[in-house]
Amino acid sequence: MSNKIVVAITGASGSIYAKLLLDKLMQLKDQWQELSVVMSANAKEIWKKELGNEDYKNYDLRYFEKNDFSAPFASGSAKYNTMIVAPCSMGTLGRIAAGLSDDLVTRAADVVLKERRKLILVVRETPYSLIHIKNMETVTLAGGIICPATPSFYSQPKTIEEAASTVVDRVLDLAGLDNSTFRWGT
Repeated sequence: MSNKIVVAITGASGSIYAKLLLDKLMQLKDQWQELSVVMSANAKEIWKKELGNEDYKNYDLRYFEKNDFSAPFASGSAKYNTMIVAPCSMGTLGRIAAGLSDDLVTRAADVVLKERRKLILVVRETPYSLIHIKNMETVTLAGGIICPATPSFYSQPKTIEEAASTVVDRVLDLAGLDNSTFRWGT
């Protein structure tokens, strides 16, 4: 198995997506070899505000500071094949689209794109400005996948967690992981 995944959590609203993503990735341990996390200070504050806890500390994963350029996924030679940014702030999207590589999140995204690997951005903003849309276009043209944090409702979710899980399940599908979830028409 050579599935290496990095999850970046930025300071956009939507910490529930990051939490559910980490929960589900932990349930799918047999499908990845390495799972690393980089989380901004703002993301930690938003997590505490939205979820009322600091449970991000409880995952047995490799955490890297936002400015730690010695992290393995800061180089293509480490062969991380998937990067998921959830939630992805519009500022992070803009820096990725511009190729700034000014922190570990944007450097890792730049590496994933240049190596033609899978970059999934779970953008969380509404409404979109034309700048946001053009940045999404730029990332898409560079090979990234824009997956807006837009829940689906055909599975008839009953809780906020179930609604948010519809987005996370889609992200896991996009990442190529085998995940048991509601499937349309089955």
